[in-house]
Amino acid sequence: MGGDELKNSNLKRRAIIKNELWNSDVVSAGKFAKKFGVSRQTIVGDVALLRAEGEPIIATVNGYRIKEKSTAFHGILACRHSLDQTRLELETIVKLGGEVIDVTVEHNVYGQLTGTLGIATEADINDFMSRTVHGEHHLLSSLTNGIHLHEVACENESQFKKIKEQLSKLGILYK
Repeated sequence: MGGDELKNSNLKRRAIIKNELWNSDVVSAGKFAKKFGVSRQTIVGDVALLRAEGEPIIATVNGYRIKEKSTAFHGILACRHSLDQTRLELETIVKLGGEVIDVTVEHNVYGQLTGTLGIATEADINDFMSRTVHGEHHLLSSLTNGIHLHEVACENESQFKKIKEQLSKLGILYK
């Protein structure tokens, strides 16, 4: 394939990725790689270029999605718990109608480190937990003795307060 053909092929692939993300909930890099017969890293590069062009694409634990502009209430929770309490924390937030947008920790070398989560369903929780329990992966909060922040989206401030109260009762809210 010549230079112009390769460039056109790359542009076409990125256009299809962009279109599919706008018309899907979540699509993994692996699924795109298989579809186009390219490496996962090629897709990661494509998404990076789309982001650089201003596309509101975010990476979640389940794949890429378009960042929604929502009028939902967003609040920050300061939490501290053990690895064993992670599922309880996430289930509490989701069962009370919240979506865990991200997790942030304060690192003494790098400053704030944030990981995008996008956990809104039981399936999201199961997928996230399988990665932490069965893999060689560690939670960001393991860097800070369990202390971390979550941005949580929900319908309104009253709902957020209910989530916060329940996490406090469970001893998960950091005080």
